[in-house]
Amino acid sequence: MSHQYKKIAIKIGSNVLTKPDQTLNVDRISHLVNQIAVLRKSGVEVILISSGAVAAGRGEVTPEKRMDPVSSRQLWSAVGQAKLINHYFDLFKEHRITCAQVLTTKDNFKDRQHYLNMKNCVTTLLENGVVPIVNENDAISVTELMFTDNDELSGLIASMMDCEALIILSNIDGIYNGDPSDPDSKVIPTIKHSIKDLSSFISTKKSNFGRGGMLTKCNIARKVSEHGVSVFIANGERSNILIDLLKDKDSVPNTHFVAHTGKPSHVKRWLAHSHSFAKGEVIVNDGAKQALLSEKASSLLFIGITKVEGSFKKGDIISIKDQKGILLGLGKSYYDSEKAIEKAGHKNSKPLVHYDYLYLY
Repeated sequence: MSHQYKKIAIKIGSNVLTKPDQTLNVDRISHLVNQIAVLRKSGVEVILISSGAVAAGRGEVTPEKRMDPVSSRQLWSAVGQAKLINHYFDLFKEHRITCAQVLTTKDNFKDRQHYLNMKNCVTTLLENGVVPIVNENDAISVTELMFTDNDELSGLIASMMDCEALIILSNIDGIYNGDPSDPDSKVIPTIKHSIKDLSSFISTKKSNFGRGGMLTKCNIARKVSEHGVSVFIANGERSNILIDLLKDKDSVPNTHFVAHTGKPSHVKRWLAHSHSFAKGEVIVNDGAKQALLSEKASSLLFIGITKVEGSFKKGDIISIKDQKGILLGLGKSYYDSEKAIEKAGHKNSKPLVHYDYLYLY
């Protein structure tokens, strides 16, 4: 059995892996591992992004005293991560496949070197026939440095690793054209770039275990598809969902975000996920905005900058906004903030952000 995709990322949500009593659903984990083993044997490289650690830990440990949300999350994730990865290790071993745990935090992606270190780690595992199982290290993450949820992490990994597809497994069949609980609502099978606003379709309800909801999934899916990755949102509780989806995507309910033709560079893909690391911001006039958003490749020149805010060094990431404060993009600054303030509005300088280090939304 051959597949269209040779390298894929699969994100499995907490609700897919967890029973109603908050314990791990080992039968479902086993079923998913069986499917991944089939894909591996047919020549598909798989990177797994797995939730479930916090839920697994919650099922194992009851705190002896009342704990704040951060401490309880650290407790449950530290205990649960061991339990979760042991299940994966034993189940993959039955198929003579080795898996590896890759724990990360958002901080690992804050600069280009950290990003490349992470990419090299996952690449090395794949080259040696190992299935990387990636999860956020909740035991040391603090709120302001956490990913929105593992959907965000999976999008970053899929983009970083040049995956051809990202499959996000949730506990519903996809993005609906109304409230999912309404019997008249139907799954939207395909979302192309011409559909700009999906907010009226998306349920903002969050799951019992996950941090994100459908709105998060949709935003991540759209961003990743713009990087040339096909994204599928499907129901991980369905039997053989991975096999059926990759064999014939129309055979099972799912929402497919169509991949944009042409991939941005690795630097631009890194920048696309770096908004929370921006050290400062610049405001540009309408002329600069027009030039940046035109089809012609343009760098950010000082002549179009009206204001510089924040304190940043050369090489830091900065936000670029228009006069109304709308975020246009992100860039790697060629100057520190003092030099930028001094040169703002003037001609005859190197760009503040060169086109090669500029990501525009």
